[in-house]
Amino acid sequence: MDESTVDALGGLPEGFAGQRMVVVPRPTVRAALARPVTNRLVVTDAGFFPHAARHGRSRPDGAREHVLLVCTAGAGWCRTPDGRFDVRPGDVVLVPARTPHEYAADRADPWTLWWLHATGPDADELATAVRDAAGGPVSHLRDPATVASLVSQAIDALDDGTAGGLVRAAGAAWHALAHVVATGRRSPGPAPDPVERAVEHLRATAPRRTPVSALAAMVGLSTSQLGALFRAQVGTSPLQYQTGLRLARARELLDATDLPVAAVAQACGYADPLYFSRRFTRTHGLSPSAYRGRDV
Repeated sequence: MDESTVDALGGLPEGFAGQRMVVVPRPTVRAALARPVTNRLVVTDAGFFPHAARHGRSRPDGAREHVLLVCTAGAGWCRTPDGRFDVRPGDVVLVPARTPHEYAADRADPWTLWWLHATGPDADELATAVRDAAGGPVSHLRDPATVASLVSQAIDALDDGTAGGLVRAAGAAWHALAHVVATGRRSPGPAPDPVERAVEHLRATAPRRTPVSALAAMVGLSTSQLGALFRAQVGTSPLQYQTGLRLARARELLDATDLPVAAVAQACGYADPLYFSRRFTRTHGLSPSAYRGRDV
């Protein structure tokens, strides 16, 4: 395992409440690099570490893959042959493969990180472009939520454990790196609206559910701040908005397909068909079967 939750000084195992981490088995990585599409870029590891106190890594010989770190809250630092750099919210760190480096969270205000490792020819070219655009290992984005959302989508894709998931993760990583290239040196402008970014992520990832704590971390807010702003601007809570997206997809499938109700539930992110039916009935006043059989 290349990335891990360890103390930068003592190497002690650590965990962070709400963290996610997916590591692709190395035989699977090698096989993916021999197949069409994924032979250009493979995400080998990805994760989300919220408020990652005492997190850090030291790699005197570098990593085998390119390392992308996206900071959306808190602070930390990184050191490469280019020097030592502070990392703040909105900063993106790109460490090329086989480059000696170390990094760690600030002890007083530990960072929240979205991160991934990528390898392959496209990853090589994009990593070079990111560094060339930034003039070093650290880029600053006005809107890190877009890149954090793409890393989150890569985590979700890898979580599937399928060849298709590796393709989706590669696409998300490609777009994340390209976004850093395109926007890392833009002049300052109006601050992005965090609720708009949250809504964009939810719509892009529906019907998969994103925990509100992760969604808030993505846009640089606390859970309570996001909830209050979301209700004020959207008229509902983030969780209720996600439920609405899932049930809207359920209506589409019930209207346009002959899938069994259990299959509709599964496609909309509900593992329990009975819970899905109760939720659908509570919202629409009709069971899924009755909704499909209604006169329109």
